[in-house]
Amino acid sequence: MNINEKLFLALYLKRFEFMRYLLCAFCLLLPLLGMSQNENDEDIDTRYLEDQFYVGVTYNVLLNRPSGVTQNNLPFGIQVGYIKDIPMNSRRNIGLGIGLGYNFNSYFNNLQAIEQGGDIVYQLIDDDTQFNRNKISTHVLELPIEFRWRTSKPDSYRFWRIYSGVRLGYVFANVSKFVSDTERIRFTNDDVERFQYDLYLSFGYNTWNFYASYALNNLLKDNTLTVDGERIDISTLKIGLIFYLL
Repeated sequence: MNINEKLFLALYLKRFEFMRYLLCAFCLLLPLLGMSQNENDEDIDTRYLEDQFYVGVTYNVLLNRPSGVTQNNLPFGIQVGYIKDIPMNSRRNIGLGIGLGYNFNSYFNNLQAIEQGGDIVYQLIDDDTQFNRNKISTHVLELPIEFRWRTSKPDSYRFWRIYSGVRLGYVFANVSKFVSDTERIRFTNDDVERFQYDLYLSFGYNTWNFYASYALNNLLKDNTLTVDGERIDISTLKIGLIFYLL
């Protein structure tokens, strides 16, 4: 193996190092999630609440992409938070949930953001250009508000659930990043829309739950253009799994 091949292999392994750590963390977390939802027949509370911590992972899809824009690598998201349960009936299987959470998202693509004369311009990366990654990452403080339906009972934590609502998000930090073998560019992108609004749905049984969310506004501010004058009206669709911890 020559020097170039060794360098490529090292960069390739480094690219997925974070994902390996993330996978290991979830493997360690899942048994705890299952243990936390064991039934307790000795102490039944008929006025129980489904207050929950949640952890989720998503695959992030960019919608309404400009011409020629494609996704690459593994665009992913991680969310954690807490939701307070507010039952709405005596059976306590219908309610509202209000919470607070944190969401990290990474969007890999081939549309490079470049600082130029105090402005930010966007251009497609040439097919002949060799690069390791190009992405926008966001750190979001979220307020989920949801309607909750479940088949829960006072003496059982194993039940079907359907939760749906809206997430109000504030992007408190973001990064546009381009990395190749010869250069590394990183800066805060002021074109990222600070306030984000998503509709979301989660459903499943016990620990494992499917999750999907659809952005109601764009990732970047209105009237953001490519160097060719095309509007960048990119929005997001997130699909994944969410785990609830009572």
